[in-house]
Amino acid sequence: MDDNVGASDPNEDNNNIKEQERLLPIANVGRIMKQRLPLNAKISKEAKETMQECVSEFISFVTSEASEKCRKERRKTVNGDDVCWALEALGFDDYSGPIRRYLHRYRELEVERANQDRVRDNEREA
Repeated sequence: MDDNVGASDPNEDNNNIKEQERLLPIANVGRIMKQRLPLNAKISKEAKETMQECVSEFISFVTSEASEKCRKERRKTVNGDDVCWALEALGFDDYSGPIRRYLHRYRELEVERANQDRVRDNEREA
């Protein structure tokens, strides 16, 4: 029998914090899930927690593959192209195409934003 029933274990608190850092926020997971369901549908806590674990594991899996590629190429920074490569290498070809298109559009918008900022800065200086 445990003599410390009800006593707080500091290691348990640390494990809980590490678990929270590893997982995506449950509210965000629930919000994304809700977007794909009919308006009157409900999602159980168990379903949200299961999905939370799945998506967090998926992110870790893909990131590890991308990171390994970078390590072999002696690079320290994982970029969007590395993530797309990892998706393909892991057999997620159905996802790599849409992600590549998103990445391309993201980069276009970044260039547009930088150009707008330059124009705005030039107008202020004039």
